[in-house]
Parts: sequence; C-alpha cells; structure tokens
Amino acid sequence: MPVKWRKVWSNMDFKHIPVLYEACLEHLKIKPDGIYVDGTLGGGGHAYGIGSMLSGAGTLIGIDRDRDALTAAGKRLESLQCRKHLVQSTYAEIRDVLAELNIPGIDGALLDIGVSSFQLDNRDRGFSYMQDAPLDMRMNQADSFSAWDVVNRYDQRELTEIIRKYGEERWASRISEFIVKRRKDGDIETTGQLVDIIKAAIPASARRDGPHPAKRTFQAIRIEVNSELEQLKNAIDAFCDVLLPGGRLCIITFHSLEDRIVKETFQHRLNPCTCPKEFPVCICGKVADVKKVTGKPIIADQDELERNPRARSAKLRVIEKKR
Repeated sequence: MPVKWRKVWSNMDFKHIPVLYEACLEHLKIKPDGIYVDGTLGGGGHAYGIGSMLSGAGTLIGIDRDRDALTAAGKRLESLQCRKHLVQSTYAEIRDVLAELNIPGIDGALLDIGVSSFQLDNRDRGFSYMQDAPLDMRMNQADSFSAWDVVNRYDQRELTEIIRKYGEERWASRISEFIVKRRKDGDIETTGQLVDIIKAAIPASARRDGPHPAKRTFQAIRIEVNSELEQLKNAIDAFCDVLLPGGRLCIITFHSLEDRIVKETFQHRLNPCTCPKEFPVCICGKVADVKKVTGKPIIADQDELERNPRARSAKLRVIEKKR
C-alpha cells in the first residue's frame, strides 16, 4: 500500500542508528494488527523495526517536524507491508494527527526525544558544535525562529537564563557576557564563532575535563529554538489519552531535564488525586488510568555502547494504559 503523505519532498538519504532498539520493540508489546506511532520518526530506524512486526492489517504512523527526515524515512519504510502514514507535525499534536487520519486510538507509541542523528550529522543544519555552519538548529526548516535569533537578539539576562536552565551550565553568566560583548563587533553568524566565544568564556582549567565546552550551551539554545521541553510535557498527557487499553508509551530521553519531565508526568498520571495529604480518604474521585511498566529507566548495555556511543546517556521509561 502506498505511503499517505501530508506533504511530499525530494528524496534524501541518511543513516540512523536506533537507540535502545531491542528494548523499545520488546516493551511496546506489538500486535501484528495494531496501530503504532513513532512520534519522532528521524531516519526511521525504530519505525522500521515496529513496522516489520506488523501485518498488512497493522498501521504505522510516523511523525516528524523535519521534511528531510520524512522523505528519507519514507524510502526506508517502503518495503513494509503494513499501512503507513507519514506526517509532518510535532508529536505534541498527536490528537490532531489522529483526528485527521480518523483514528480514534492507538496500541502503542515511541518518542525518541531530542536531536536526531541526521540533524547532528548534517553540518548545514547547525546543530553540531563539532562542525562550522550557519547558526540554525531548527527542527522544522519552515520555522522563522532560529539559533541566530537567540544568539544575536536575546539580551544578556535572557541568554544567561536559558543557558543555565536548559544547559545546566555553571558558566552561563560568563558565556552570555562574552556573547553580548562579541556582538558589538557584528552579528554572530556561525556555530564556529559561537564555539570560540564559549571556549574563551570558560576558564582553561574548567575545559580540561568533561564534555566539549560548548555542549551544554548548544543544548540550551536548541531546546529554546524548538520549545522542546514544553512540547514534551504536553505530549505525554496527549499520548496517554489516546492509548487504547493495554497500549504502551515508550519514551527515550538523553538528559536530566527531559527525563525529569517524563518521570514527573508519569508519576502524576499514576497518582492523579488532588486531595490534600491530610484527608483520610480521596474525595476528588480522580483515579489512575495508567500503570507503571518500568521503575528505574532502562539504559544501554555495554554491547550497544560499543556499537553506538550516542546511547550512553539514553534512558527509556514505559507506561501502560489500564485495561
């Protein structure tokens, strides 16, 4: 059956190494005739695994903001026998996506949060601090707001706030100070220029150990540009609402801010009662419609880390809709 598109673009190839691949497929408990969503389609690695376990009666829905990712994933998924719908949207809009497809509920969903391997590896997208490129970081290239706007238009207080909040960077105030000072000589246009500013702002002694000095700042700017944490928080409840009884939601995160949102939102769904703690019995009537599948998050084993170093910080949490 041909792929149903909301939009179609020219072909573009890229490779994607799925993180926690086996664990995701196992915990989704895939039914051959079920309906499953990959809300962060990327290169289609996870989606191909899901679709391979579906029969012709099954349905795979792939969602991504990135038109190039949708095009490449569409080529990768062509051989699957299941029904396929590839949609350019954000995963937080899952209710709208399903309504457009006339699908009332789903049997499972996977969200692989953050920047994709393709976006990191494509130097022109400006996500990587390892390659010089225009300041961009937009997951949807049609958006008008980019990393350039954050770096060149935010004042020093705003820059400090997002770098500290989203990057958990101890040198946030000094980095923002150096950015604003450098802007007096003209706009900052490239990732390479930004990396040099960050390196100059962080004392040499603090740059000797740990990750790349620009890692946290780039993470913060990317999150700000794409409203990633707000999207995630809104999406978790939306996906829980559209799960059919017995359906599962699997979420992979890559840093503490994401994982904290997933953990806390899952916990709220598991314990929705709003009564004061001193009440002897619940009177609000709110009861959990989901149950916990994982306690501690699932992480990559040594074999996977050797194959895919990007899995090092990945954490998988899973929740199930009650029957």
